[in-house]
Amino acid sequence: MVARSLALALVGAAALLGSCQESDPVLLSLDGDSVRRSDFERHVTSVEARGLGPLAPEVRQGLLETFLEEQVLLIEARRRGLLDPEAAPEEEQRAVVRLLAEAVPPPDVTEEEIEAYFEAHAADLRLPETVTLRQILVGTLNEARDLKRRLHRDPRSFETLAGGRSIGPEASGGGFMGTFERGQLPKELEAAAFALEPGRTSQPIESSLGYHVLRVDSRQPARELSLEEARGWIRERLTRERADAAVRAFVAGLLSRAKVNREAASRTDSSS
Repeated sequence: MVARSLALALVGAAALLGSCQESDPVLLSLDGDSVRRSDFERHVTSVEARGLGPLAPEVRQGLLETFLEEQVLLIEARRRGLLDPEAAPEEEQRAVVRLLAEAVPPPDVTEEEIEAYFEAHAADLRLPETVTLRQILVGTLNEARDLKRRLHRDPRSFETLAGGRSIGPEASGGGFMGTFERGQLPKELEAAAFALEPGRTSQPIESSLGYHVLRVDSRQPARELSLEEARGWIRERLTRERADAAVRAFVAGLLSRAKVNREAASRTDSSS
């Protein structure tokens, strides 16, 4: 009788365990470690709590792929002894960085490859046209016209007038705004700025902030970069592209070893 009761209890426990596993299926398993749907749901909830939810199905699917990649990296980090099973999230991030540094060494980029890239992309390696600007910003058109008359008599007084009359945030710096390429200035100012010769001042320009009088301190025309100028940028780009590709290949290799059940992430609980 006791044996029968024990057997029934074991059957009941097995059924309960099977029911729990069915309602919370494994999404990913590798090297004896597993990630369940409830883990992904907690991740989704945390993302939605940051103001991104509720997530659309296609966004959720993209999040699942990223989640699986992150989890397989964490499993591999634990396998290599880089991460304690009870580690905090910030420790997990550091462990993944150490894992990738260990498993995916920085790629080599040769001088020949840099030169070949330069030859193939020379027309795209250009510095855009830029202008270096100062401005005086005032509240009325009459003030702007008065400033223009003063500057006509003494062009060298621009910085002094900017410091004393401008209401712009750069007034204390003699009206210095910075260096800009096309598309970086407000549309009201861009046409005038790129039409002025260095040292010349604009007519008053109206914007929502007031009236601007601009001066171009210098202008750099658009030009192609030399190999020497482009070398560092090309090396960085090729290194980054190859490193990204190597990391993707490493993660794909881990996922190919794992058992992955993506469908389980969207399967509803039959008991609900």
